[in-house]
Amino acid sequence: MYHNLRTRESGFTLIEVLVVVIIVAILAAVAFPIYQNYVKGAYASDAQSAIGSIYNAAQMYYQDMGEWPSDVLEDLEPKYISIKDATKLQWEFEMIGGGDDLTQITAMSTDEMKQGAGKEVIYEIATGKFRGYGFDEE
Repeated sequence: MYHNLRTRESGFTLIEVLVVVIIVAILAAVAFPIYQNYVKGAYASDAQSAIGSIYNAAQMYYQDMGEWPSDVLEDLEPKYISIKDATKLQWEFEMIGGGDDLTQITAMSTDEMKQGAGKEVIYEIATGKFRGYGFDEE
């Protein structure tokens, strides 16, 4: 008796491989923007933390001197606050107002930050909210 058995090669067909590649590409396209927002938020959190510390130090300065400070490095350091050198390399801080009325504190990224220079995080004192780089209101 003669049996004609066809042997099947093991492995995947070209169509199966293409379907898997397309599914992976779709997942990557969905995940990449989420990852970018996560990275922005992580870098912005360093500035956000430093701004919070600067504002607390500015309040102490106001209690001692009777006026708001005008410069972070000249008025607040080292007596009221100590900002890490790594943070100072990546962000430049500015106080808007000073004297009678402090309105906002800003942080502008420098060339040392991996995301590049020119990214700005702003803390509005009147509203108590952050805006700018790493926040939804960009």
